[in-house]
Amino acid sequence: MQPPARRPDADRRAVLGHEPPDRDAVEGSQAGSRDDFRLLPELIDQFGELGYDVVEMVLADQDSWDRYRAAQWLNIRRWLDRHPDDELAAELRAELATEPARYVRYQREYLGWGVFALMRR
Repeated sequence: MQPPARRPDADRRAVLGHEPPDRDAVEGSQAGSRDDFRLLPELIDQFGELGYDVVEMVLADQDSWDRYRAAQWLNIRRWLDRHPDDELAAELRAELATEPARYVRYQREYLGWGVFALMRR
C-alpha cells in the first residue's frame, strides 16, 4: 500500500496570537514573516475561505500552554541526565539553555495551540 499523496499546501501552518507581533517576536518565534501570524477571527475566516466549516475547537489558555512548554524542557533535561554522551546532547543542552527565555520573551504572548475540527462544505 502506498502512503497518501501529500497536498502541496500540507506544510502550511498558521500562527495564532492576540495581536500581531513585532519584528523581534517574529524572529524569536522562528516564523517566516509577520504575515504568518493570524488572529483567531482571521484564522476562522480563512478556514471558511478554504471551503471548511468549523464544527469544533479547543484552544489552550496561557497557563496550559506554559505547562505544555515547561514539560518539554523537563523531558529534555531528564533525557540529558540519562544520555550525557549522546551525539545530540550538545544540541539539546543548548536548546535547554536558551529556549525558556526565548519562549517568555518572544513566543508566550503570541503563540499557543488550538485544535480545530473542520468539515468540507
